[in-house]
Amino acid sequence: MTTKPELLITAGTLEEVKAYLEAGATAITVGESKYGMRMPGQMTLEHIQAALPMVHEHGAKLYAAVNHIFHNDALPGLQQYLSELERVGIDGITYGDPSVLMTSRIAAPSLKLHWNAEMTSTNYATATYWQKRGASRIVLARELNMDQVIEIKKQLPDMEVEVQVHGMTNIYHSKRHLIQHYLRHIGKEEDTEHVGLERKLFLIEKERQDEKFPVYEDEYGAYIMSSDDVCILEDLKLLLDAKLDSFKIESLLKPRVYNEAVLRAYRRAIDEYAKDPEGYAFEPEWMDEIRTLQDPERELSFGFFYKEQMY
Repeated sequence: MTTKPELLITAGTLEEVKAYLEAGATAITVGESKYGMRMPGQMTLEHIQAALPMVHEHGAKLYAAVNHIFHNDALPGLQQYLSELERVGIDGITYGDPSVLMTSRIAAPSLKLHWNAEMTSTNYATATYWQKRGASRIVLARELNMDQVIEIKKQLPDMEVEVQVHGMTNIYHSKRHLIQHYLRHIGKEEDTEHVGLERKLFLIEKERQDEKFPVYEDEYGAYIMSSDDVCILEDLKLLLDAKLDSFKIESLLKPRVYNEAVLRAYRRAIDEYAKDPEGYAFEPEWMDEIRTLQDPERELSFGFFYKEQMY
């Protein structure tokens, strides 16, 4: 039986952590907006400490997102936060800012580091640079195509490689509060306090009236998300053959029941491949539950996996 890749998902509550483990997740990322970007819920250190026994009982791993864009005022508490994560026994952290790396060397030297620089994690040479400085994993940019993803893993046999396989992607992030500014501009001052995930706001471009781009805002800025959902389940074998280490499912702005269905489908595919890699074949019925729950206004697509890159 071949080694199985990690099946990773983001969670925002203890209830979600439990549900996702039961649905087949073998790793979960949690965090809070002060330190982590685009979290589906606020998981404080108390919540993390409560979740760890549950996660480890399932033989899974719990990671913390510390991947924010840090300004000076966020740095004073960072050392204590990383130290506490190490103390409670977190299995790793995701980071993009070098300040997290430098601080962890002092405050939490045993923490495993997953380098995630969003759009700039696009080649194996840069990954090697961060590996030499302590990172054990690279989280690949969503804009890479299949050939580029496979080539990076080929060149990094001693470094873990994580790739997103399902869910929406972030296409824009500003530290400014753009939605609140817009609402004030159009005289909707009373609506400016309700621009978070729960509001379910979206943008529509004049040229693409049939596509809706989810938008939301927190105290750290505004976010615009993709109008479709990545789904590489049909061609997952290519990533399995390439021995990618971690497959991420993005849970943001999705109901729990949908995320559970996605986990079950990818769990089935991974387990079937592990039994017999040579005889493995995608079964169309694995997609049935996902398609039943899929928002009809959001297309399932291959994302950038089969797009030719222009330079």
